[in-house]
Amino acid sequence: MKQALVTGAAGFLGSHLCDKLLAVGMSVIGMDNFITGSMSNIAHLEDNSNFSFINHDVCQHIDIKGDLDYILHFASPASPIDYLKIPIQTLKVGALGTHNALGLARAKNARILVASTSEIYGDPLVHPQTEDYFGNVNTIGPRGVYDEAKRYLESITMAYHRYHGVDTRIIRIFNTYGPRMRLNDGRVIPAFMGQALRGEDLTVFGDGSQTRSFCFVEDEIEGIYRLLMSEYHLPVNIGNPDEITILHFAQEIIALTGTDQKIVYKELPKNDPLQRKPDITKAKEILGWEPKVGRAEGMQRTYNYFKSLSQEELNKMEHRDFTSFKN
Repeated sequence: MKQALVTGAAGFLGSHLCDKLLAVGMSVIGMDNFITGSMSNIAHLEDNSNFSFINHDVCQHIDIKGDLDYILHFASPASPIDYLKIPIQTLKVGALGTHNALGLARAKNARILVASTSEIYGDPLVHPQTEDYFGNVNTIGPRGVYDEAKRYLESITMAYHRYHGVDTRIIRIFNTYGPRMRLNDGRVIPAFMGQALRGEDLTVFGDGSQTRSFCFVEDEIEGIYRLLMSEYHLPVNIGNPDEITILHFAQEIIALTGTDQKIVYKELPKNDPLQRKPDITKAKEILGWEPKVGRAEGMQRTYNYFKSLSQEELNKMEHRDFTSFKN
């Protein structure tokens, strides 16, 4: 049985990734320090004999007994609220955490897949974004801590690949959504759905003309797995190219939830990307992958998940205290 380590295992994508690897017959070690993850995301795996969990900060040395075949490095704050509240921790996990994960991959002779992001493109001057676009990032802006952490992650990964011969994969993840997202993570889908569930007006930043492209988590995880199993070591975009304006999306949420909330407008945050759409030509050609779940189906499944939660669970998802995590 192949064995994999998933860092950030209690997060949104990390937990779904654990499910996928277990489903294909692997033994999985999950690792998280719960700075943004939640034990509830992996509670269903407690009795799975092929799953074990280690509470650990990847910015500290990682020690795993026995063999490892795969490492999937997904530990990182991944939303504006998170990395604005814990900016130094965000930088450290992209630098020190990635360094430790790569060092472990080298020691274990394991294949490692690192999670990068479409945010490395910044506020893009090229549309749609292809993997050979170098990006337009404000290094000293408030969002720069996340953008540069992921750009560094890619650089050190390629350095380990070229200098040490480590078997590496780099995925650039575009906006992904689905069950297990946190309502308070600051991204547009949980924000809109949380407002709808609470009977609040939907908040649109700017005039709503900025665009996003949303990929359902089931499709995203399949793309990640195919890249892990491939022989391609350069970055690959995994996302859904079905682009929509935020204003149109807010209108879709109101129609989906059957509510009569208004749309209110607030100032656009600094350096918020005005366009986001992946070019997935490489994913199609190299991995034979493209998204299957349409936005209407994916949004319904996501809304059903949030509606199924108890009020206590919703309250926990809405309020997050970072005071116990020191930068």
